[in-house]
Amino acid sequence: MKVSRYLIPTLKENPSDAVVTSHRLMMRAGLIRKESAGMYSYLPMGLKVLRKIINIVKEEMDRAGALECLMPELTNADLWKESGRWYTMGPEMFRIEDRNGLEYALGPTHEEAFTHLVRTVVSSYRDLPLNLYQINTKFRDEIRPRFGVIRSKEFIMKDAYSFDVDEKGLDESYNAMAKAYRRIFERCGLETIPVQADSGNMGGSASEEFMVASEIGEEVLLLCDSCDYRANSEKAEYRSITAESEPQESLREVHTPDIKTIDDLVNFFNCQPDKFFKSIIYVYDGKPVMVVVPGSRDVNEHKLKNYLGALELELASEEIVIKVTGAPLGFAGPVGLKDLRIICDVSIRSLCNGVTGANKKDYHFAGVNPGRDFEIKEEADITIARSGDLCPKCNGKMYEKKGIEVGHIFKLGYKYTKAMNVTVLDEKGEAITPIMGCYGIGINRTMAAIVEQCSDDKGIIWPKEVTPFHVHLVGIAKNDEEIRQIEEIYDMLIDSGIDVLYDDRKVSPGFKFADADLIGIPLRITVGKNYFAKGEVELKERSKAEALSIAKNNIVAEIKKYYSA
Repeated sequence: MKVSRYLIPTLKENPSDAVVTSHRLMMRAGLIRKESAGMYSYLPMGLKVLRKIINIVKEEMDRAGALECLMPELTNADLWKESGRWYTMGPEMFRIEDRNGLEYALGPTHEEAFTHLVRTVVSSYRDLPLNLYQINTKFRDEIRPRFGVIRSKEFIMKDAYSFDVDEKGLDESYNAMAKAYRRIFERCGLETIPVQADSGNMGGSASEEFMVASEIGEEVLLLCDSCDYRANSEKAEYRSITAESEPQESLREVHTPDIKTIDDLVNFFNCQPDKFFKSIIYVYDGKPVMVVVPGSRDVNEHKLKNYLGALELELASEEIVIKVTGAPLGFAGPVGLKDLRIICDVSIRSLCNGVTGANKKDYHFAGVNPGRDFEIKEEADITIARSGDLCPKCNGKMYEKKGIEVGHIFKLGYKYTKAMNVTVLDEKGEAITPIMGCYGIGINRTMAAIVEQCSDDKGIIWPKEVTPFHVHLVGIAKNDEEIRQIEEIYDMLIDSGIDVLYDDRKVSPGFKFADADLIGIPLRITVGKNYFAKGEVELKERSKAEALSIAKNNIVAEIKKYYSA
């Protein structure tokens, strides 16, 4: 392909609204253009990369035994109502009505649609296991689209759904997908960190995210150097340190006028934040609950919501706080409360001689000891793990990294098949409910993650398997005869089955080299004065500083050698 006939609107300057590397470079290299907030058009070269990623995904899914389908992007609301998610997905789901008043959703995901498909075509255990997938457009009404195609309103996803007769079969399907995902991302040139994750509103018993380490990542990962423990902050656990024992003090009420925050209390009582029983009132599915955590810790609302089995969870208003505790915000505590559900973090039991609100304006209790001053009826891991915490597996210290999620696999269990009454006959002729798994890869996000990880200050450095072209041919000619000789090399490359981008523009060599570095094709061949004088071209790898001089007859062999290595 000749650049003069191709659509590559490269940019010298960074777009003003592009704040991350992938967004900047994808715009500058002429891969994408913004249509509106959270919506992007893919130009020819960007589409080539996208399709190469899609082909890798398809090859590995097919290799793992999954079968490709294509589902409607518009899904009937009745299916979502069957599963219950029509009422829980929230404003991120695009909901529309047709002219007859029938409700639909622009699919943000397709669990319901695939489950409905399977119940119409599968009737026997002999039809299982079954793993169906599609590569299709998804829609989510993001409140704040950002980072280019990393978080957008319209995107391409590979989503797969497995159906098995029992949990053993689900384990096998899940493990097969985990292996396939590792192969997919490795082939895409990505280094990923698989981490334990929260299943969220997808449901299910277990899930794993595939993360690409990046400072612009929206996920916080907790990693252990001493073992293989990996989890995101929504899921991460940690081992609590047992407080040193000390003689119990007597419970006493302390006047704390207008002192509400942990920082103010630390100064007032001259002690560490962990001495405080931080008590927070939430409302879940319309019911109030008190959560008690150490003063130095934050509540992990994902863990709390999962523990409660709640559809909705939010902080209580001051009106509700006053109603259930008798005091305004900042003075709540577990001592003396009898009619309110109280959930304590697992670390609370070991704290002694602590401080907490007295459920009375401008008063706190000091010398508070669990068991003696309030009963721990419910306890759970409900706080956020952080850097320096002890690993729950080996007691090693954990550290944090930010990451971009490019893939997520779930053990969904029976959530959808039971809700939607899917059954098959087992060996005895009795009806059983299949068990499900769900496996997603963000195609656009994977492309952006590759650019984030594979780039430098000059531009993109495409991995071999996803590069838009094999070779970037730069011609530097002074007359028609030299142009003819360069085009002979161009034709030779094409005839050899090499996908080549030929910069035939009448612009300066420096301009061509800058565009070549920006676009990031792994190999660049420069045909200039050395070729016309000595018969040698310059072969340079994008990721290396030095270049090689090679004869015309060796060009094709060197290129094929590079791509076969």
